[in-house]
Amino acid sequence: KRAEILVRVVSMLARRHDEVARQICDEAGKPMKAARVEAKRAMSTYTFAAVEARKLAGEMVPMDAAQAGEGKLAFTLRKPIGIVGAISPFNFPLNLVAHKLAPALAAGCAVVLKPASQTPLSALLLAELEEEAGLPPGWLSVVAGSSSEIGDVLVEDERVKAITFTGSGAVGWGIKERAPKKKVNLELGNATPVIVTADADLDAAAAALAANSFSFAGQSCISVQRIYVERPVYDKLVERLVPLVEALEVGDPADEETDVGPVIDEDAKQRILEWIEEARSGGADVLTGGEEQDGLIRPTVIANAEPELKVSCEEVFGPVVTVNAVDSLDDAIALANGTRYGLQAGIFTSSLESALRAARELDFGGVTVNEAPTFRTDQMPYGGVKDSGNTREGPHYAVREFTEEHLVVIGL
Repeated sequence: KRAEILVRVVSMLARRHDEVARQICDEAGKPMKAARVEAKRAMSTYTFAAVEARKLAGEMVPMDAAQAGEGKLAFTLRKPIGIVGAISPFNFPLNLVAHKLAPALAAGCAVVLKPASQTPLSALLLAELEEEAGLPPGWLSVVAGSSSEIGDVLVEDERVKAITFTGSGAVGWGIKERAPKKKVNLELGNATPVIVTADADLDAAAAALAANSFSFAGQSCISVQRIYVERPVYDKLVERLVPLVEALEVGDPADEETDVGPVIDEDAKQRILEWIEEARSGGADVLTGGEEQDGLIRPTVIANAEPELKVSCEEVFGPVVTVNAVDSLDDAIALANGTRYGLQAGIFTSSLESALRAARELDFGGVTVNEAPTFRTDQMPYGGVKDSGNTREGPHYAVREFTEEHLVVIGL
C-alpha cells in the first residue's frame, strides 16, 4: 500500500511537472532550467522510495555459527521507528522535502514536516499530492511558521522519535545536542573543493566548474566553492574558466535562458558582498564579478584567496568561487581538507593513481572524479563527515534510518 501511494505521487508530479517547476521558480527564485530538473528529481526520489517500501526486510541470523545457537532459527524484522520530525531548507524546496517524506513514508512512519519559512508552498503542494494519492489523514502534517518555535516542539515532544534536518551546522548540531534520546539525522553544509591536476582535461574541467559553481546562484551545499589547480596549468585553467563564467546569463529566473538568478533574500546578498569585499581587502584578486548587476550578484571568481578568508573557509552559499595555484597534489589535498566541512569534493585528473589517492585521502563523505562534486543522483548515499553531518540520504539508506531492527529467535 505504501509503495502504491508513492508511485501515484510520481505520476501526479509527472502530470503537473510544469506547474511544480513554476512553483519552485516563483518562491525560491530558482531559474526555470534548474527548477525543471528539480521537479524531475523529485519523481526519481519517490520512485526509489517506492522500491524500498516493497523490499524493506530484516535478515537471517546464522545461529549455527555458534554452538549455543544450535537448534535455533533467528531473523530480524525492521519496524517503523515512529513519528519523524522533518526540517527542510529553502534551496531545494521540492526535492529535499521529497528526500524527507518519501523514505519516512516508505518505512511506515508518520511525518511532521517543517519546510523553510521562505519556501513553504512547494512542500504544501507535495503534501496535497500525497493526499490525492491516498495517504490516510494524519500521516503527514505540514507546519509552516517560525523555525525556532516549531523546531522546539519537534525536539521536545517525546512522541517524535526521529528528526531529519537539512540546513546550517549550528542549528543542526544544536538540535542533536538537545535531543540525545532521539535519532537525529543531519545533512549540513560544505565549502566544496575541487582539485585540478596538471594532467587534467582543462576544457572539460573549466566547463564543469563554470556551470557547477553558479547553478542556483551557488545556493547548494555542494556548489563548487574552492578550486585548487596545480601551478603548471593554473593560467591555462583560469583562461578557460573566466570567459565561461562571464558567458552565464544573469537575470530573471522566470526567463528560460537565465543561468544565474537572485540569492534568497537581501540579507544573504549583503553578507555575500561583504565576504567578497573582505577577500578583496585581504589581498585576493577578483577576476570577474564581485558586484551587483540589476540587483543581482554577478558570478564571481576570486584568485589568490588566503585560507583564513571567509570565502575560503566558510560556506558562501552564493555565486562565488575561489581559484588558487598549488605546487603539488599533497598541497591541494591538505588545503581541500583544511576546513571543518566534509560533504563532497572532486578531482579532475587523467591519472588513476591520483584519482584513487584523492578518494582515499580527501576527508569527505563523497569524492567525484572528472565530475564536479555538485553532482548528485537521488539513489546515491549522500552525506558528509566532520561538521557536514552524520547520515546518508538517498531512499535506500534513509529508509533504514527510519526503522529499528528487532530480533526474533525460535527454538526448533
